[in-house]
Amino acid sequence: MRMNKKLTIYVMFFGMAFTSSTIPTQDLKESINRGKEVYTTYCQNCHMEDGNGIPGVNPPLAKADYLKKPSKTLINIILKGQSEEVVVNGKTYNVPMPSQEYLTDTQIADVLNYIKNSWGNKIPGAVNPGMVEALRK
Repeated sequence: MRMNKKLTIYVMFFGMAFTSSTIPTQDLKESINRGKEVYTTYCQNCHMEDGNGIPGVNPPLAKADYLKKPSKTLINIILKGQSEEVVVNGKTYNVPMPSQEYLTDTQIADVLNYIKNSWGNKIPGAVNPGMVEALRK
């Protein structure tokens, strides 16, 4: 009986950490606003103010099909960086992205929510700090 209770608690916590509906609309708007500041400070140098990246060097985030990947994948790219080539909107990019693990869980969630909702992007599935924390371990 005790094992079932622990399993139930674990499933409830895990499900909450990875469910986008746990972020109310107002909180998502606030997250997006904070994410713009994070983006401007840490991401804009490579991906540009308009999210279009640098052609042939850094991929665009604006209207980027790559952002439709699971949130887990996007979180891990920010946490761990990426050294393999990626294809974004049919174009190949092969410049490594360094880890941004120094960002807090909230900053990573906020910047992803900003990116997923800016420059013509309307990617469903909000990111919350619990999702980042779970993957940081």
